[in-house]
Amino acid sequence: MPVNGLAIAALVLGILCFVPAVGLVLGIVALVQIKKRGERGKGMAVGGMVMSSIGIGLLALVVATGGARDFWDGFRDAANDSGGAAFSLEVGECFDTLSGSLGGLAFDVDKVPCAGGHDAEVFADFTMGDGDYPGDATVADAADRRCHQLRSTYAMDSWAIPDDVAVYYFTPTSQSWRRGDREISCLFGNTDEKGSLTGSLRKDQLTLDPDQYSYLSSARAIDSALDSAPDAESVEDDLPGYKEWAAHVSETVAWEADGLPAHRFGPTVRGPVAALAKDMALSAKEWAKAADAPDADTFYTHYEKAVKLIDPRKTVTTRKALGLATTPPKYDEGDASGGGGEDGAGIEV
Repeated sequence: MPVNGLAIAALVLGILCFVPAVGLVLGIVALVQIKKRGERGKGMAVGGMVMSSIGIGLLALVVATGGARDFWDGFRDAANDSGGAAFSLEVGECFDTLSGSLGGLAFDVDKVPCAGGHDAEVFADFTMGDGDYPGDATVADAADRRCHQLRSTYAMDSWAIPDDVAVYYFTPTSQSWRRGDREISCLFGNTDEKGSLTGSLRKDQLTLDPDQYSYLSSARAIDSALDSAPDAESVEDDLPGYKEWAAHVSETVAWEADGLPAHRFGPTVRGPVAALAKDMALSAKEWAKAADAPDADTFYTHYEKAVKLIDPRKTVTTRKALGLATTPPKYDEGDASGGGGEDGAGIEV
């Protein structure tokens, strides 16, 4: 005697609780057919009907309590997350990328201790404004500009940044932007795609002692003033602009020359700091003379004297006494500011 096919289907649907109403209907039809045809499967049909009835009751309960909406919201959020940034990074965290590269698209990262080898270290983050997606180039330009501004707040000692370290960043994609993603993460990474970093590059108020922090804060203020030079390639192209810049640098250097010794440095640091402050005061006077220069030649004369007095190499003794890095970055030599290697690139998430 054959087994009724609808009875089998009713049982399967009842067990799976898949479309329970269909399982119930198939069970009823199966009982009618079994009675008329004398087939086997009455127990399966009844079992399917019972389990389908239970499924219908559970479905009604879920709908009544709002469980269906919660389930759908969770499913939708998970689907959305899978298409955008499926991870978040905090300032000070280190990680490895799944691809081993800091370029292209990234969907996830592995957070690792900074003490060991790692691909990158997060040193800052910021949020872009609302509105339509401005385009890849605009987002990348914003990330590049802002990340370079923020790196000195995290790595105040530019001399401690290895020459093979560059600035990279995570940026939103046009797809994640539509879901509200506006965050950009600024990263330190190795310029060699196969290379890695070891140890944290963090040098800020959380990791520096008071003497180190005071000295580096002063150096940072002067570097910021020096970096504000006019865009014109030569003094002859914009003498008024360079004179205004020299006046700004003079005020900053003079302020730091007075303020630096006011901090109560340790006994082994006071002497080197006093000598450094004396050179800074002399440099400020030369910057002031450059600001009053009647022509480009006169400007250059005082500018060269001013720069020599605050040559980074003159700070080695002070840095050694403070326990800071004592080897100027390669592109620092002959320059008054700098640190780190070449610029990196961005990663879309």
